[in-house]
Amino acid sequence: MSAKLKNVLKNIGVTIAILGASSVFCLLLQPFSETDNHVPLLFVLAVFCVSRFTDGYVYGILASVVAVICVNGVFTYPYFEINFTITGYPLTFAVMFAVAFSVSAMTTQIKNQEQIRLEAEKEKVRGNLLRAISHDIRTPLTAIAGSASGLIENFRDLPDERALELLEGIREEAQWLIRIVENLLSITRIGDGKARIDKQEELVEEIVGEAIEKFQKRFPQIQVDAVLPDEVLLVPMDGILIEQVLVNLLENSVIHGNKTTRIVIRAEDEGEQVKFSVEDNGDGIPKSVLPEMFEGKMESRNRGEPDAKRNMGIGLSVCRTIVRAHKGNMEAENREEGGARVMFWLPKGMEIENGD
Repeated sequence: MSAKLKNVLKNIGVTIAILGASSVFCLLLQPFSETDNHVPLLFVLAVFCVSRFTDGYVYGILASVVAVICVNGVFTYPYFEINFTITGYPLTFAVMFAVAFSVSAMTTQIKNQEQIRLEAEKEKVRGNLLRAISHDIRTPLTAIAGSASGLIENFRDLPDERALELLEGIREEAQWLIRIVENLLSITRIGDGKARIDKQEELVEEIVGEAIEKFQKRFPQIQVDAVLPDEVLLVPMDGILIEQVLVNLLENSVIHGNKTTRIVIRAEDEGEQVKFSVEDNGDGIPKSVLPEMFEGKMESRNRGEPDAKRNMGIGLSVCRTIVRAHKGNMEAENREEGGARVMFWLPKGMEIENGD
């Protein structure tokens, strides 16, 4: 079923449900009311609600026509007889049409403005991403080219230790490029309006475990502890994307934490949502950086190491975009005992619409 047909069926369902509820309410009030004055008011409210919660003008106008027929011919005197000559009915008819037009116009305008805002935000994310990758891709490529040239030009004269060091550098820079490409693919997936996030019920313990395993292949010297609930915790998510969020946060804790030696990753059940947090014992985040660290503008916390000179904007921009696509949110703070804490929340409800 196409998205357009789903939207039409949804609007029809909303219209029928609201008008049906108004009709039932009128029937329930009839034995207790000596007049029918409440009927036009209830149906004006119904027309307002239909116009507010459906798309465009059609459903509000149709609702106003149905409402006028119900008011004039079903729920008021003379019952089950259409008679627009009775005082007040032409005014009721005009008011309902006016409500339908005005509310539909207002709702359409608000939705258009929201769509423009979302498109602007997507363009902002893409712009930040492009600015970040211009440096991030150039740096490892330059290092790979330099190391490869050194090996080729001095192949016979280089000691084995030095050659191995250059090869190790090439491998590390290639791995960094792979991570950049993974991030780009992720943000392309969720940035495309036609893309769908494939959410399934995932076991939090498994996602966290896989992220830690992937992280420690690169940083085996870093101690990582997982603090998870005792009970089984299932959350609707795209497991690959959320795993990438966790890996990015773990890597950022090391690369930009300067002296990070231990990381704690937590998952907490907070009722309607699950909170994930990655805490490190590094240098923390400068206060001037906190407000914009998810905007792709943040420079490294540690400027002394060549690897840490890389801008961390790609990873965090992608992380926030992935979390927002899951209808969650993300925050960061410094820990009182030292180090940084980055947190994100995912809703547990399956009612989230894919691809939003």
